[in-house]
Parts: sequence; structure tokens; C-alpha cells
Amino acid sequence: MFKPKAAKVAGLEQAIKDALGAPDWLEFVRVTPGGQASLILKADPDDLKTTESQRIMAESVARSVRGITGVNIALTAEKPAQSAQTPPVSPPPPDPSVRRVRKGARLSDEALAQSAPTRAALTNIPGISRIIAVASAKGGVGKSTVAVNLAVALQKTGLSVGLLDADIYGPSIPTMLGTVDADPRAGGDKKLIPVEAHGLKSLSIGYLADPDAPMIWRGPIVMSAITQMLNDASWGTEDAPLDVLVIDTSPGTGDAALTLAQRVPLTAAIIVTTPQEIALADVRRGAAMFAKTAVPVLGIVETMSWFEDPAGNRHAVFGEGGGKAMADQLGLPLLAQLPLLTAIREGGDTGTPAATGSDQAADLFASLAVTVLDQLESLDTFPAPEIIFED
Repeated sequence: MFKPKAAKVAGLEQAIKDALGAPDWLEFVRVTPGGQASLILKADPDDLKTTESQRIMAESVARSVRGITGVNIALTAEKPAQSAQTPPVSPPPPDPSVRRVRKGARLSDEALAQSAPTRAALTNIPGISRIIAVASAKGGVGKSTVAVNLAVALQKTGLSVGLLDADIYGPSIPTMLGTVDADPRAGGDKKLIPVEAHGLKSLSIGYLADPDAPMIWRGPIVMSAITQMLNDASWGTEDAPLDVLVIDTSPGTGDAALTLAQRVPLTAAIIVTTPQEIALADVRRGAAMFAKTAVPVLGIVETMSWFEDPAGNRHAVFGEGGGKAMADQLGLPLLAQLPLLTAIREGGDTGTPAATGSDQAADLFASLAVTVLDQLESLDTFPAPEIIFED
């Protein structure tokens, strides 16, 4: 168990003071033996925007410190007492740009913009023409399966394709490609050489870490690893660039997924979901994250859409029509509906993706690849689909 020493607390205190730019803002720091940090910040009741900005900054710095398992921040403010002769001053009207914590609360646009560079400021990665993020706002919906088989299907159209496993906490690409024992090496230019399998170039933290070791990295370290696998790898050259890099992202809208959307020059994203309501409820959050970070969303892929028995009868095990309804609600295309097929499951378990074959499963992913390419081409000519949120 992490047991903070005085030097660790002092280091955390100094880091926060340096980030805030005003030492007197920080009034108290304490770290429990379990790694829970408690901070008290001095607030300016006359400048709520700055106060909120400083709170977000302090929390971000504290969470980036090794050994910190959680952060609690309290704000304290003190105003000079009014004289008896001075009539009380009516409080100012509420500032509509300041969002209080209540149901429906979210970061303000200003707070989100603090760490989000504009998309126009992001430069393309040398040797990679286009980058597609395959995302899901919920784990266990088949995101990695879609990413692997989409990459294979795109490669079968004649494109040069790469696959990056950015799901740091649950890297499954090595298993699905049958490359668990791969040992990536650096070339003469000190860049990592991707592992090749099924016509794809691939990289995953699973190639570099002990498969039994838990990944307990925090956001900044996670993004550093992803950045290195993107920029310090031989994906392609300027003369022969990779046509498409498919990224299997971390599920949800947490720090890793948000930072990836903010700081990687993504061409577009695809959202994967299952038909049931509990998964669809999270799709809106994922779509909202990409909308906020100005990443075009090509559409939605629905997995586990139905099961077909030997008699040809379809059974909607996880509900029916949810993906189509959500796509319509968000103003996005439904790119594909993928049924429960044994071939898809077996392909992921044995390291031979279903898209490499020539059966029904392979045809489904081939159709998805064509649809995705059509959507990518439309981005060059027409604006990306506008995601619509209605009350």
C-alpha cells in the first residue's frame, strides 16, 4: 500500500503551487496512507471563473502524482465584514456561463478548452494518411472485435492498414491477431517496428508489458505511451504512407479517451454499441465527447443485433432496433448491424479474425469497410454529419 512521506506531500504541495502561479491560493494539503489527497483552496468570491479554473488545475496536478488514488478539494472564501452604516449589497445576478454542480452538470466550455488544442492546430503524423478511432462509451460491446475485423477488411480492399491498440488497460489486439508472443524491436532509426499479421501493421502495449501485470498508469503516462506508439513507430514513410490507421480506443469517455480525441489528429471516429438501452444510454456521452472535440463521427456500428437459430429464426437477445433509433436521434448513419455469429467469436479467440475468411461474417465486415470508405470520401467533399442532441 502506498504510504506517503512528508517529502511526497511537500512535493505535491509545491507542484500545485507552481501550477496555480499563486502560492497563497493553496491553504492546506493532506494525503492519507491510502493515497487520498485532500486540498483546501482559497476562492475568490468575486471571480468564480478563475476559482473554477484553479480548482480544475489543482485536481489535474494532484491526480498526475504517482501514488495518489483520489482527490478531494474544498474551497474557502472570506469577505471583509461590512460596517453597520453600509447597507447590504444585493448579490449580483447569476452568471449564465458558470455551471453549478447539479443533475446534468458538465465542464464548462471554457474549462474543456483549457487542455484542448484546436483541431486545426494538430499536425498530421508523418507516414499516416488517415486515422480512424473505433470507440465505445461502454466496455464489452465488441469494440475491439470491430476494430480488428474492420482493419482486416480495409486491408483486403488493397489499402495499407495499421492497427493501434490504445486500450491500455485491456489490450486484446495481440490475442485477436494471434501475436501474443511477438517481440517488437527498434530499427536503425530508433523507431519501433510494428508487428505484422494478416496483412496489418500493429502495435499494442500488450507486446511490451507483462500480460499478468495490471496497468495502473494514470492519464499523463497513458497518453505518453500512446503518443510514442503513434509518433515513434515506423508506420509508413512520406513516399509510401500508411493509407489508414485504425485505433482501438479505451472504452468510455475518461481521461485516456478524451485526451486521445483532443491531441491526436483523428480523421474520424466510429461508435460501437449493442442494441440494449443500458449501452445506448452511454452512446450519447461518447458522441458528445467527439462533438466537443470536433472529431467527425462517421456513424454507429451495432453489434450482437440478433441470433439466428438453425431454423433461420432471428432472436433479438439484446433488444431490437436500438442502434438504428440512436443513430436517427443523433443524425448519424447506422453503418452496420452485426449479428451474434460463432465465426466472429472463434476468430477473436484463435487469432484469425473473421474478416480474413470468405463466409457470412467476412462479408459483413467487407460491407462495413466499403461503407466506411464511402463515408471517409464524403468528408473530403461535404461537411461531417452534425450530431444532434434534443431535449
